[in-house]
Amino acid sequence: MNFSPAGTAPTPDDLLIFLAVARTGRFTTAAQSLGLNHTTVSRRIAALEKALDGRLLARAVGGWELTELGYRARTAAEGVETAVTLLRGSEADAQQLSGVVRMSATDGFSAYIAAPAVAALQRQHPLLRVEIVTVTRRALQHRSGLDIEIVVGEPQVHRAESILLGHYNLGMYASRHYLQSHGTPTTIAELTEHPLVYFVDSMLQVDDLDAPRRLVPQMRESLSSTNVFVHVEGTRAGAGVGFLPCFMADQHADLVRLLPQEFQERLAYWMVVRSESLRLPAVAALVAALRAQMESNAAALLGHGRSSQVD
Repeated sequence: MNFSPAGTAPTPDDLLIFLAVARTGRFTTAAQSLGLNHTTVSRRIAALEKALDGRLLARAVGGWELTELGYRARTAAEGVETAVTLLRGSEADAQQLSGVVRMSATDGFSAYIAAPAVAALQRQHPLLRVEIVTVTRRALQHRSGLDIEIVVGEPQVHRAESILLGHYNLGMYASRHYLQSHGTPTTIAELTEHPLVYFVDSMLQVDDLDAPRRLVPQMRESLSSTNVFVHVEGTRAGAGVGFLPCFMADQHADLVRLLPQEFQERLAYWMVVRSESLRLPAVAALVAALRAQMESNAAALLGHGRSSQVD
C-alpha cells in the first residue's frame, strides 16, 4: 500500500486499514489480516485521525471500540471497500455483500441458529464472512469489535438497540441407559436424589440461567462446565440429569425429558446491535437471517420437536 503524509485528506488505503481495526477491535489482529506490522497500522490510524481532526477509536476492555466519528468513518470505509470490489469484479459482484461481520453468541445459539443462518446467507453472498465468538455472558457496555451480540435475558445497554429474537425452553433430561441403571424419577422429590449436570455455579454470569439452583436447590452437582455441549454429552454419557435446552437435547434419541410439566423454564434470546451497525448492509442482512432462522425453528426451540416418553 502507498501512504500519503499525515495531515492530508484521508486516503482510501488508510480507510481500509481503519476498517480492519474497526472489525477486529485490535491493531495486532488487523495487522496480521493485512500483512502489515502493528507499528504501521498504528501510524496510519493516527494519520487518519489527524486528517479527520478527531478520535476514531477509544480503548475498551479487550481492545478498541469506535467513537461516533469512528462509526461515520467506518461507513465511509465500507463504501471504499464496495467500490474496490466493483472495480475488481463484475457488476454482479458489486451487488454481493462482502466484508466481515463479527458477532458473539452462546454455544447453542451459535451452532443451531447462527451457523445455518450464515450458511443460507452466504449461498446468496459468498463474499460475506462472519466471525462468531462463543460466550455466555451479559451484554457488554463496551462491545469492541463486535457488530452483533446474542444474549440470554433482556439486556440493559446504552447507545445500542435491544431486539427480542424469540424464546426457548430448558428441561430436565437423562439418558435411557442412565434411567435403566438408576430408575426414572416421577416426582420432584425423586429427581433431587439424582446428580445435576449444568453450568459452573461460581462462573455463571447470566442470572436467568440459574433456574436449577432456584427450582431444585437440593440437587447435588455432578458434572459442571461453562460449555452447554459438555452438558449435553455429559448427560448422554450418564453423568447425571442435565438441565438442557430442549432444541439441543431433542436432537438425541437417547435422551429422555423428565417431568416436563414441572420443568419447562422459558428464556429469551435477545440481540444487541448499534443503530449505526444496523445501517450497514452486511449487518442488516445477518440480523434478518438470524430472525428468520429463529422463526423457522420456533417449535423446536420450545421443545415441541418430539415425544420424550421412556420406552
